[in-house]
Amino acid sequence: MSQATLQSNPASRAARGLRRWRWCMAWALAGLGGAAFAQGGEAPRAGSGIDVLHYTARIEPDLSARSLRGQVAIRFQVLAAGQQQIDFDAGELEIESVREGGQALGFEKLDQRLRVKLAAPAKAGQRREIEIAYRGAPKFGLEFHPERSEVYTVFSTSQWLVCVDAPRERATLDLSLTVPSGLKAVGNGRLVARNALGGHRETYRWRQDLAMPSYVYGFAAGRYREAGGSGERAELRYLSAEMSVPQLRKVFADTADMLRFFGRRAGIRYTGTYTQALVAKTIGQEHAGFALMSESYGREVLAQPDAQALIAHEAAHQWWGNAVTCRDWNEFWLNEGFANFMAAAYLQHRYGEAAYRGQVEGWKRRLDKLRETGKDHALIYERWLKPSADDRAVVYQKGAYVLHLLREELGERAFWRGVRAYTRAHYGHSVTSADLRRAMERASGRDLGGFFARWVESAEPAPARAAVGASGR
Repeated sequence: MSQATLQSNPASRAARGLRRWRWCMAWALAGLGGAAFAQGGEAPRAGSGIDVLHYTARIEPDLSARSLRGQVAIRFQVLAAGQQQIDFDAGELEIESVREGGQALGFEKLDQRLRVKLAAPAKAGQRREIEIAYRGAPKFGLEFHPERSEVYTVFSTSQWLVCVDAPRERATLDLSLTVPSGLKAVGNGRLVARNALGGHRETYRWRQDLAMPSYVYGFAAGRYREAGGSGERAELRYLSAEMSVPQLRKVFADTADMLRFFGRRAGIRYTGTYTQALVAKTIGQEHAGFALMSESYGREVLAQPDAQALIAHEAAHQWWGNAVTCRDWNEFWLNEGFANFMAAAYLQHRYGEAAYRGQVEGWKRRLDKLRETGKDHALIYERWLKPSADDRAVVYQKGAYVLHLLREELGERAFWRGVRAYTRAHYGHSVTSADLRRAMERASGRDLGGFFARWVESAEPAPARAAVGASGR
């Protein structure tokens, strides 16, 4: 195929756009050193022995100082009797005080953990609430761009909020954000209040009613222009500090169609507000109810309207990743492999079979390279600790490729019936690969033990078949 043909072919351009995004994702996340997704080690995990029910957080960032002050009340239920201390994730935050019912509690900061000493041993089944005041100047997890009057969260919630930063721990959230007057903000859930304060400040308050893992908590605030639209049951918002309203509508012209497509595949329609914000710089970040992408990516879509893989990937996370979440980071492929696969399925729906086939061939090439270099790995990790770019290729590209192979193995009707059953059964919960296997076995009436042993639990699966196209739709 000539270069001119490649440049004019929508499927090829979409594939190139997603490959560039994957490369950026691998290297940018590698720079975090696994801090956001580290698991393992000798210490008990944060939140051990409790079930967090709700966070009430009040955050006030200082853009010029690149710092923040925060308070959070953490309501939880005690699972194990006799507990005298509780660990929370607290990044590099400086803890000022910890109280329960007005009484000061002892505490100590251990690396990136906060250990709280209870006044009396806890009883199993008790519901308790601890209030924590803190401050910090996060090196990551919170991006400050004072030249744009902009601040937003990315990746590591425990760098700006004391919490249990683990995917299996789901809680509701009441989030208040105080910012300079004149900034427009987005946060998790529904906006319940917006109040002017003294000193040219105002506070936004949101309520996230569906329990979500804390890693998808977040906010963004800036001098944004706003455009909007509507889906089947959703209100759509598009934000950018640089683009005009017509440009925003062009960039996100297919968002309503994406939500409709994913909702039908999931068997659960998206309801409420979904916001997409273009910020100073990011490789893309899903949050509960909104997504952040970079202004530069928005300009790419303006010039090349079919370069929508990242928009689709982040939208897919509203189901696979946010609402249905891997139980532990060692099965992270259930989040990212699913989002990658569903983005490709949307490109197939929107641009045709060639667009989908281009994605599949890219996944296969990356898997072949992992094997050639001895870096292939089972999709289920024993410990997801300081993952490399190759580890991320396993969960993103190999994970998506395995879902494609499962689609071929089962056929269209059984595969999508299984996806719907899996999503509906586990919506609002955390999952394992075994949950996916059971849903697919019920949908197809087949024993998939051999398939999962070969492709999910094995580091060196058998050679893939030559044909990589999906069966007809």
